[in-house]
Amino acid sequence: MRLAQHMAIASDRVRVECIEANEFPDISQRYHVMAVPKVVINDRVEFEGAYPEPEFLKAVLQAALDGKEA
Repeated sequence: MRLAQHMAIASDRVRVECIEANEFPDISQRYHVMAVPKVVINDRVEFEGAYPEPEFLKAVLQAALDGKEA
């Protein structure tokens, strides 16, 4: 979460929402949350667990590239 927030501060093209899975079961079910943290980027790229910064950035960039091809 903290890394995503830093990205949002650095770029106005990044928006971050933190959702407590236990408080919003409907959202948790929609995104099939089985473990936390669960990261969903543009409904295209998702992963569970804490990624190291280079891998997290790679996932964000991949989601951005996928969005341009759609």
